Amino acid sequence: MDEKVRGYERVIMGIDPGTNVMGYGVLGVNGKKTEVIVLGVIQLSKFESHYKRLHRIFERVSGLAAQYLPDEVALEAPFFGKNVQSMLKLGRAQGVAMAAVLSRDIPVAEYAPRTIKMAVTGNGQASKEQVANMLKHLLHMTDDQMPKLLDATDALAVALTHFYETGKPEVAKGPKSWAEFLAKNPERLAPRRK
Repeated sequence: MDEKVRGYERVIMGIDPGTNVMGYGVLGVNGKKTEVIVLGVIQLSKFESHYKRLHRIFERVSGLAAQYLPDEVALEAPFFGKNVQSMLKLGRAQGVAMAAVLSRDIPVAEYAPRTIKMAVTGNGQASKEQVANMLKHLLHMTDDQMPKLLDATDALAVALTHFYETGKPEVAKGPKSWAEFLAKNPERLAPRRK
């Protein structure tokens, strides 16, 4: 275990799946305060075989989970594109990353790219640069802490989105119809007049 994770109530790891570069970011949480523990990328382009890349993803994500002991992992869900082969490879990369953390009994959540951008910047169409700049502001990061590759900040944005989403109060769901309401609350039904 990395010494940096001691003292946090929760540790959230975010992953931005990729087949050439995979981003990761780990947040420490105490109450409503978040702090960056680490962020970086896993370089995969040096492996020619897609299967070797998948193996490397499994190894590195397993290693990160062992090192930082996240309580939860959040991944960016693949977006739908026109190139089916690219989508298939991206989906495999995401699945292998999921398997790596699920094998350690760590809960997983997924968020759509638009949801992540909206949560961090308030704009579902924000650029990677806008997301990175907003993270720098929100998480009080210095220029030295900002990575060169935006896949790392994308992963950190996934972790922050998960923090925001899991901190929302649950709203009780009401009945879908009057009939359902009356079936659950028969005492509310007024007696019939004669």
